[in-house]
Formats: sequence, structure tokens, C-alpha cells
Amino acid sequence: MDFSAALPTFVITLREGVEAALIVGIVMSCLKKAQRPSLSVWVYLGIAAGLGLSLLTGVLFTALLTGLSVSVGRYGPVVEPLLEAVFSVLAIVMLSWMLIWMTQQSRFLKGQIEGSVGEALQSKGAQWGIFALIAAAVLREGFETVLFIAAKFRQGLMPALGAGLGLLVAAGIGLLIFRFGVKVNIRLFFKAMGILLLLIVSGLVLGTLAHFDAVMRTLSQFDRQSEALCFYYERFAREPSCVLGPGVWNLSKVLPEDQFPGILLNALFGYTERLYQVQAVAYSFFLITAGLLYLQSLSGWRFQAPWKWSGGAGGFRLSSSTAAPRRRDFRARRRDSDSG
Repeated sequence: MDFSAALPTFVITLREGVEAALIVGIVMSCLKKAQRPSLSVWVYLGIAAGLGLSLLTGVLFTALLTGLSVSVGRYGPVVEPLLEAVFSVLAIVMLSWMLIWMTQQSRFLKGQIEGSVGEALQSKGAQWGIFALIAAAVLREGFETVLFIAAKFRQGLMPALGAGLGLLVAAGIGLLIFRFGVKVNIRLFFKAMGILLLLIVSGLVLGTLAHFDAVMRTLSQFDRQSEALCFYYERFAREPSCVLGPGVWNLSKVLPEDQFPGILLNALFGYTERLYQVQAVAYSFFLITAGLLYLQSLSGWRFQAPWKWSGGAGGFRLSSSTAAPRRRDFRARRRDSDSG
């Protein structure tokens, strides 16, 4: 059994699960401060509802994928990698957006949750407000994991097993923090897990392109009219790509992806023993772009160009943040010259 397939979903579920556990802990603390412990049962009901809806979503996705792969007949070899590629794209978008957005919002997370709990407690149906807040938080984190597992549906039950283990460890961390008062450096934890998640999602880019390449290669073999779909083909290459351009490396004899440590690198970071140019460019572009956005969300730094397009014949001009200091410097020099 290939247990390495469980590692990426374990990491993702661990991070998302700890995030959900923090939200649950903050809500429970708010209820305790407000002397409304009777509403705690609605927190547990919200957790159960969020987990149940996430599991139901996973079951529906699995049934949909299985049904499509069986019902398409001769197009089965095309549909399976195509569906895996589509769900991989969705997982890349969702995980990247949530990683960057939640990192930006983490500074205000506690205040926002306390505000939402306060509004819910002031309303008549306070229990339903608490229930909806928790259920939505758990479902949001669960849906990201479901998308990632759907993108790996051909790997069997191992991704789901990794998700279950990650959820148990996340629940344990939440209990240690809020029930037993164990001090954990949450900021450092999320930084480390964020970097690891960024590398996992970047590796998913390589796999997604490989799935699309497999789809095009299979379609090109149906008949002579479809051969043009494989617009790039190295006639004398042993493992030619269909649409990914020339090869960058072939490490099948040095670091095969089906043996340790290649199998571990493949499962976690999308390592492939055969890399092609389009994959290398896409991986580098995504990792650099998403990495810069993630670092920006960590530090709160904002890039601002020292110029701005003013339109018309004026062309570029200095932005206000740059031009204002220069105007002040000019006035100061003029005052000095006048006084001299």
C-alpha cells in the first residue's frame, strides 16, 4: 500500500483543521465570557453539521466521478484524467485563495469572530447564529480538502485516510490549547504549514499539466483527424510529450518517482522524474507569484510603484507618496536659500 498518497491530504487537513479548531475555541471562550454555556451544544452541533456536509460532498463527488468514468464508454481513458485535471485546477484556485486570504485576515480573525458571536447573542435566535457560524467555518475548511481528494480520486482511499488522520491531530491540538491550556506558537505553526501548503499546491500544477497532456495524447490516437491535437511531438524521444514541449530532465534512473525518496517527493511536492518545459515554466511562475503574494500577506507589505499613469499627453507622473516628499524638499531648500 502506498501510504505516501496520504501525506498531502494529512498536511492540508491538519492546517485547515487547526484553523477551524481555533474558531471553535474562540466561540467557546466568547460564550463562557457572556455566561451562556448552554449554547455550547449548538457549537458541537455545528461541528457535526459541517463535517457531515463535507463528507456528503465528498461522497457526491466520488459518485459523480465514478459514474462519468463508467458511462462514457470508449472515452473512459480521456474522461478520468480530464476530471482529475479539472478538479486539480479547482483545488489549486481554492487552496491558493484561501491560503493568501486567510493569512491576510488572520490579524482580524479573533475580533471578527467575537463581533459575529456578539451579534448572534443579541438576536432572538442566538443558537441558530452560533450553529451557522461554526457549521460554515467547518464546511469551508472541509470543502477545500474534498476538492483536493477529488483531484486524487484515482489513488484510492489513501488520500481520504490522510484527511482523517489530519483531522484527528488537528482536534487533538485544539484540545491541548483550549482545554488543557498548552501554549503552542500558532503563528509559527501557520507560517510553516503555509509554506508547506504552497509547495504542495505548486506541485499540483505539475500534475495538472501532466493530466491535460495525457488527455490530448489519448484523443490524438482515436483517428487520423485527431493527430493534430498532439501539436508537439519529439519523434525520436523515448517519452515524448504531446503539448508540454521538449524535456527538461529525465531522472528515471537516478531518482525514480515510484521508489523512495522519489515517491515521497512526488506525493508531497508533485516531483516528476520526467519534466517538460511548459511544466517548468508554469511551476516557476506559480511558485514565484503565489509565494510573493503569501509573503506580502504575512508581512502586510504593499507594493506601490513610484510612478502612475496620468493619461493624456502627460504620460507617467510621480505617485503622490513619492511626489509629496519631493515637493516638501524643494520648499525646504527654497526657505533655506531665502534665509541665507
